[in-house]
Amino acid sequence: MPRMLDVSDAVRAEIGDEEADRLLAGDNAPGSYDCTSCRTPGDSEQERTSTVLFVGDETAVLAFAHASCLPSQVVQVTEEQLQGAVRSIGTAGGDMTGVEPHGSVPEQAVLGVTSGLVLIDGELHPALVVEPTSPIVRPGTIGTGDDFLPLLIEQGFMPLTELASVPPVLHGWSVLLAMGQLHAVLQPGTNGGQPVAWWQAHQPLQVTDSWRAAANKHQQVLMFAAPVGSIGRQPREDLLRDALDRAAAGGQLVAAALPLAGT
Repeated sequence: MPRMLDVSDAVRAEIGDEEADRLLAGDNAPGSYDCTSCRTPGDSEQERTSTVLFVGDETAVLAFAHASCLPSQVVQVTEEQLQGAVRSIGTAGGDMTGVEPHGSVPEQAVLGVTSGLVLIDGELHPALVVEPTSPIVRPGTIGTGDDFLPLLIEQGFMPLTELASVPPVLHGWSVLLAMGQLHAVLQPGTNGGQPVAWWQAHQPLQVTDSWRAAANKHQQVLMFAAPVGSIGRQPREDLLRDALDRAAAGGQLVAAALPLAGT
């Protein structure tokens, strides 16, 4: 019988109309599956299910998620991340289907995300620090510049010169925390549609109990973003704070408070 599947235009463009139509007809789609987001069982015959295409450098893997957890979308990952996700889902008994990408996939920067607690006005706040692995250029342009911060400022993120106060809330964006793990940063969908993943963990990220407690207390997470090379991978929260202060002082930091989605 036909499945209750959502196949987005982006996924259809990658896998081709024939494969998409077979999925919608129920030929290649699983009945029951483990959601690639929350890791709990789902049933595409009983509930709306999203097709999520993970695209690596050479291969692509189709996964399934509750539509309430994630919209149907294409997620760019490195080949190493993709193979790791396949191994972890295979171990967990999840469902992923290997498919050939329909079109060529341009190489994209990977967003590195670090979680930590940041002290502002004498109170600890849960924070995510986002730094790409290479310069981000504006979509549709060819160049060697870095438009990462201007693009985020256009979305409503605020430039910071110091971490003196909590940045304003950016409505429409949110941080998806499910089953105590970090899944995604969501941004508003087009034309007022369902939120879509701006960043998604290829495998849910563990956060500390203290970070999760602070997130539940404030019901929001502070997101800081800086260009490649500004922050680096800091092994301790005090060193992370020092790097954030330096980036802010150098005009290389934007931030916003994002409401918490999930628990």
